Amino acid sequence: MQLFYNPSLDGSVTQFVFDEEESRHIVKVLRKKPGDRLQITNGKGYLFTAEILSADMKQCRATIVETKKKHQKMHQLHMVVAPTKSMDRFEWFLEKVTEIGVNEITPIICEHSERKVLKMPRLQKIVQGAMKQSLRTYLPRINEPVRFEDFIKKEHQGLMFIAHCYEEEKMELIRRVAPDKDITILIGPEGDFSEREVDLAYANGFYPVSLGDARLRTETAAIVACTTVAIINSR
Repeated sequence: MQLFYNPSLDGSVTQFVFDEEESRHIVKVLRKKPGDRLQITNGKGYLFTAEILSADMKQCRATIVETKKKHQKMHQLHMVVAPTKSMDRFEWFLEKVTEIGVNEITPIICEHSERKVLKMPRLQKIVQGAMKQSLRTYLPRINEPVRFEDFIKKEHQGLMFIAHCYEEEKMELIRRVAPDKDITILIGPEGDFSEREVDLAYANGFYPVSLGDARLRTETAAIVACTTVAIINSR
């Protein structure tokens, strides 16, 4: 099954037109014809089955023939991750956590960050593509980059963790996570969080966690953390 994304769809829409890019893909690449059916999500949990009415490469028109709503899991996972110097690695992280299951992503700018500017439209497209590829019906929210100090002082709900490499007693994340609980996890840049940032996180209710004995790259640490939460909530 191939999944398409159209954020404008809701339960009241009966007919709609794909944009030119998707129309060309449907008609020219997939060679779909009138009467063929497609699966579409609006990124808000809905799965629509649509039947093609006119296979036009610029304006492929379709009608909704079935609507289903998939329930979201009880927990909400918010990954707060410092952008990596290599954009390829950060984009890979976005793709994989979307496939694994994440609700919200915030790029965080830290004292040791080597990258502070992101092209948000491109990142949105990567997340949308990963959602469609993995046949998920909820599109993760990706926020604008924010300074560590500004983020940490906001009010956050649920369990709050920070993963860092400083030598101190830390419990493994898998022992800290509880099922069906909202979770926020902070992952620092290649140079790690500064000591001041770690202290600030502690002062605002974040607990230190370990992701294992190995020193992990930023994007690897974030994927390990996301996977751990997914495993705990699949039991």
